[in-house]
Amino acid sequence: MTHDSTLPETVASAAQDTVPPGHGLWPYRPITAPAGPAWPDGRRLAVYVAVGLEEYRFGVGRTEDVVPDVPVPDLVNTSWRDYGNRVGAFRLLERLDRAGIPPTVLLNTAVYDSAPELVATARRLGAEFVGHGISNSDSLAGLSTHDEAAYLAAVAARITAEEGTPPGGWSSPWLTQTPSTLDNLVDAGYRYLLDLRIDDRPVTLTTPSGAITALPYALEVNDSTTIIGRGASAREFADMIVDEFDELLERSEEQPLVMSVVVHSFISGAPFRLRALDRALRHMTEQRDRVWFTQPRAIAAHLSTRGGAA
Repeated sequence: MTHDSTLPETVASAAQDTVPPGHGLWPYRPITAPAGPAWPDGRRLAVYVAVGLEEYRFGVGRTEDVVPDVPVPDLVNTSWRDYGNRVGAFRLLERLDRAGIPPTVLLNTAVYDSAPELVATARRLGAEFVGHGISNSDSLAGLSTHDEAAYLAAVAARITAEEGTPPGGWSSPWLTQTPSTLDNLVDAGYRYLLDLRIDDRPVTLTTPSGAITALPYALEVNDSTTIIGRGASAREFADMIVDEFDELLERSEEQPLVMSVVVHSFISGAPFRLRALDRALRHMTEQRDRVWFTQPRAIAAHLSTRGGAA
């Protein structure tokens, strides 16, 4: 075999780059590594369902749209999003309550002002409120370290004032971060992050400010990225939930795992999608004796008494 000593220009440029491969944000730990702590009562799979309760600034910042390219003033997509907090969210929360699944709410704190009855209903049903920004028109991307720290603290302060306890978890609007996000989250008192799908197990992220736990967060079993982003049908999304659940439940016999499902009030709260989602919820709850239907705060608390995440 002969070897050409002349590398293409792009390869030669890459070879001269002094930046090592990888990112160094968290260590590599394969799924074959020793298992983490078992879940309560011998359950094998922990499942939480996150419901996005969001508010948007009219005509300013980012938006989630079902009808593309509507010129301003966009009353069409505004009405679709508002349907979620007027109708869809109540029906989603009712479905979860009927299924015996405690809700995890990804909360824009602006919803305290725009839809107080909705927050009161979620509270009555035992929801955990995870910080999800002030408005979902916001993004962490591009914020300075100082401005991001102030933003995270403001969200925590509002939830603390309304609920009496600070939020343990954070989920970024639009899944955005800055180089300072992990440090700022720790400094603001958040203990776990719902943004990343690193693993099927919780993962400890170490920062100069301390540690924060990344709980498995569905980037694809997520109605925003899948139904709106990729145009999947409600039935296809329900099938994804069922298949994810069946595979993880089988794998959980090897070691305890975590599964999440992420839905939004204006997407899965639509009647035809809610019917399909209900089928997936009923499928999962048929295995209640093997599954811990829970919330991130309970997972984090359980880990803290048993040595933490991986």
